[in-house]
Formats: sequence, C-alpha cells, structure tokens
Amino acid sequence: MLTQLLSLRHNGAAVTAIVILFWASAAALLYTQVGYAMLLALLTRVRPALGQLALGQLAPGQPAPPASGPPSVSVIVAAYAEQEVIADRVANLRALDYPADRLEVVVACDGSPDATVARALAAGADLVLELERGGKIRAQDAGVDRARGEVVAFSDANVLWDPGALRALVAPFADPRVGYVCGDVRFVNQRGTNQEGLYWRYEMAVRRLESRLSSVTGGNGAIYATRRQAYLVVDPIMGHDLSFPFNMVKRGWRAVYAPEARASEKMVPTIEGEFARKRRMMSHGWPIVVRGGMLSPRGYDPLYALMIFSHRVLRYLSPFLHVIALVTSLALLGHGWVYVAALAIQLAVLGAAALVPARPLLVARYYVLTTASLAAGLWDWLRHGTPVGWEPAEGTR
Repeated sequence: MLTQLLSLRHNGAAVTAIVILFWASAAALLYTQVGYAMLLALLTRVRPALGQLALGQLAPGQPAPPASGPPSVSVIVAAYAEQEVIADRVANLRALDYPADRLEVVVACDGSPDATVARALAAGADLVLELERGGKIRAQDAGVDRARGEVVAFSDANVLWDPGALRALVAPFADPRVGYVCGDVRFVNQRGTNQEGLYWRYEMAVRRLESRLSSVTGGNGAIYATRRQAYLVVDPIMGHDLSFPFNMVKRGWRAVYAPEARASEKMVPTIEGEFARKRRMMSHGWPIVVRGGMLSPRGYDPLYALMIFSHRVLRYLSPFLHVIALVTSLALLGHGWVYVAALAIQLAVLGAAALVPARPLLVARYYVLTTASLAAGLWDWLRHGTPVGWEPAEGTR
C-alpha cells in the first residue's frame, strides 16, 4: 500500500486524494478522542432542553412515584472459578446500605471446577445456581429467570461496591422511562504499569455527559442494573456492557449513568495484560457492532445516532484510521511541513511506546497497545470466532 502511494506522489489528482485521506483520518481521530467530549460539553450548555432529563430527575410535570420504599432488587453475580473471592463478594453485598428484605443475592456458577458453589453458600447467598458451563451471559440469564426482584443488578465476582452503591444504582428507576443504569467503577492498581485508571476517569466524564443529554453508549460489568421487564436475552458471545445500552434505546428506554453508584475493581497490573484483556473484550464487541444491530439507526433519535457514531463506531475504527494517517503522511513528505510534523508526532508516540517504561512513556504505550487491541480483537473474531466461555482476569485476584 505504501509503495503504491509513494509512486503516486507526483500525480496531481492522486496527491489530492491522499491529502483528503490524511486530513479525513486525522480529523476523525482528533474528533473521537477529544472533540466528541467537547461537543457533548457544549451541547449541555447551549441546549438545556436536552439536559432536562439529567440523571435521577423526572420530566417537568411528570408525577413522582409513590413513596413505597426502594424497589426489591436481585443482585446477580456470575462466577467461574472464583473460590478465592466469592465469599468476600457475597459479604460485601450483604453489608450494603439497603433493606435486607428487599435484597436478594444470587450467585450463578457457570460450571465452576472449584469450591465456588460451596463458598458462596457458606457466605450467605440467598440462591446459588450450579449450572453447566454455558458462558457468562447464559449464567446471567439463568440468574434472572430465578430472581425475585423488580430490578435485576449485576456485578463481577472480583468487585466491591461502596455501602451506598445499590441505593444510588436503583434511584434513577424512579423515572419510568429508565430501563438501564450503570454505575461508576474505579480501577485499583497499587503497583504495575497499567494506565487504565487514567483512561477510565476520562470515559466516566464522557458517560456523565452522554447520560445528561440522552443515553449512555456503553456500560461496564462491575455495576449495572435493569428493570426486570427490560432485561434482554442476547447472543451468548455479546456482552451486556456494549449490547444493552443501545438496545434499550431502540426499545424506547433510557440508559443512564449513576455516578454515585460506586464500585472498585483490581485492574490487570501490566499494560500488556490490559492489551490481552481488551483484545478478548473486542472479540465479543465486534460481533455486536457488525451484526448485533448497533449500526442500524432504527430506533435512534438523531442525537443518539451521532453519539453512537462518535463514541463507538469511530473509536473502534481508530487503529485503522491511525494506519491511514501514518501511511498518507509518509506519502505526502515533500508536500508541506505539516506532513513532516504529523509524521514526527506519530513516530514519536510509537517510539515512546517501545522504550523502557517511565510514567510519561507509559501513557503512550497504553494508548498504542489498547488501540491495537481493537484491531486484534477483530482479527480474532474473523479468524476463529468468539467462544462463549470465560476465565477470571489474570492478575486481578
């Protein structure tokens, strides 16, 4: 590809096409990484009508729900080989600031080969399902089938919730239009090189703006909930984090973010481990994008369609946009200083990512590897599909 582009550098029409490719890719990258958040912030200021549905608020004139107390909630923890952490997870849920008679703890064991079942029972879970291995999604489906709560909430086994997290998580359901709520997860990494926490703080800021304007475009597996009636049964390779929010919107629900619903989770210690984790995640994510309905605008209003395109489609295309920007800047050397500068910046980021880690360089390494993981996940899915099975995240125990 590069050789062909270089051979066209003296063809006027070809140079124009290469220039267009360069600027289109560079603009798309800048927009999806920085400009989108700026646009959301602007819209919340200049279009207050869009922001009237801020988290936890009812629309003007809408009657408040009767003060009958908080809804009954079933918290479902899907678990596979989690014997080391499941007792702590159950104990943490039992200690939440929520009426005990309205809280049900369900552990759905996905064919666990260890003592997860016995330890969940001993820790005081209300219901422990001993299932055949079918994958996380099917374990969650089984938990919902047996749950008694009006609201079904979900969490991973290696996560801890703050005492008030559940109250904050279910509060937005006072608005009858809300079908899905995700909370705030903080990644803990006392040592190691992973920079996921830095990225995730930015992502949460974007999610807050999305929620104020319309609905979020993505969730997380650490802390989220749906109305029982809104719960969706999806393809077992398509995780809830990405498939639930946009599908809720298509069905007429709002999908919102509750920043006070806080959870903490140990992150994978190294950037290389984060690359492997995100690669696995995106092997589940790409089927949702390509054939799971995300790309179909049916059911989206114009604002939410723009949000999906900006924060999901363009973001997942970023590794390919980076390749286009790099190749075209090489091809345009000799056509202006701006292309020399663009090439120098790109090579500097790649060089920094390859050097011995120091904190400023770790950010570059994190960005390069996590961006590459998007393409690697697509390659894995196209090459051999995505298995429904799952394993505990390495290094998070």
